[in-house]
Amino acid sequence: MKSFPQFVVFSTLAMLAVSPALLAQGAAKRPVRALTPATPGGPGDTQIRLLSPKMSEVLGQIIIIDNRASNNGIVAMDLVARSAPDGHTWAVGNSGTHSVNPALYKQLSYDALRDFVAVSQFSTTGMVVTGNPRLPGGSSINDLIAHAKKMPGKTNIAIPGATGELAGDALWSQLQVKMTNVPYRGSAPSLLAVMAGEADIALLTPLAVQAHLQSGKVKAYGVTSRERSPILPDVPTLAEQGVVGYDFPYWNGLFVAKGTPDKIVRDLHRAVLAALAEPDVKERFKQLGLVAVGNTPEEFREIVRRDVEKYRKLVKESGIPQL
Repeated sequence: MKSFPQFVVFSTLAMLAVSPALLAQGAAKRPVRALTPATPGGPGDTQIRLLSPKMSEVLGQIIIIDNRASNNGIVAMDLVARSAPDGHTWAVGNSGTHSVNPALYKQLSYDALRDFVAVSQFSTTGMVVTGNPRLPGGSSINDLIAHAKKMPGKTNIAIPGATGELAGDALWSQLQVKMTNVPYRGSAPSLLAVMAGEADIALLTPLAVQAHLQSGKVKAYGVTSRERSPILPDVPTLAEQGVVGYDFPYWNGLFVAKGTPDKIVRDLHRAVLAALAEPDVKERFKQLGLVAVGNTPEEFREIVRRDVEKYRKLVKESGIPQL
């Protein structure tokens, strides 16, 4: 039997300690395993941990968070795609795992549309072009580009996942500057690399960088989405700074394996909505700069389909090399 990290065990024990009714209700049911594609502390991991208590209550099942970090989240998604379609194995996917990976990889071990059933989108947000504060110049995107053009290919970009990779590649292509991508296993190690000077830049969520930006451990060059982040209102978007038409949001959501019965999918969707409606969850999402969504399986699937087409077209037209 595979062992889980200590923090997962502690989290599960804590849930049992405070939820005897849940234990009694779900004793005859197998625990649910929610696979997240990065290390603890990343956007998807944080959101499923906020949502899981209420979801457990609604479903009457224990939820175990299983972090499976890998480059661009492929390992976790592949495990879910190959799992039994019985609703006991979930994928906490994101715009990288389900929309960008199909565009970036010539041969991906899973099909984002064919091998999964979309349940519901948790949230959406922009990403912050985050830099080590010791980089020369100010905090505008033009300062970063001026520095990078002096040393082509010598500015290192920490890559936490596929969305950040493609968003970065598209940005550097549009601005005609050469950068070097360095893969990391999630947002937390990418952020640590930037703060330590091991990497120069990373594209990370406002959630990941807010406290470190305020303390001066990193600086922000701009936000990738069409609108500014509500928790970083002083950081302009890249479009505001002259990067015309640039818009790369980042989202997280829940998926299960293809063939999962519709009743199970609807039950999971109902549990997500109940969790998103919890006052403390709504407040925490707001504090983290996340726009809660909670759309239907059909609406979520259409977003994934549309984004896959968008990013495939972008890769083809911009000449970004596939992996």
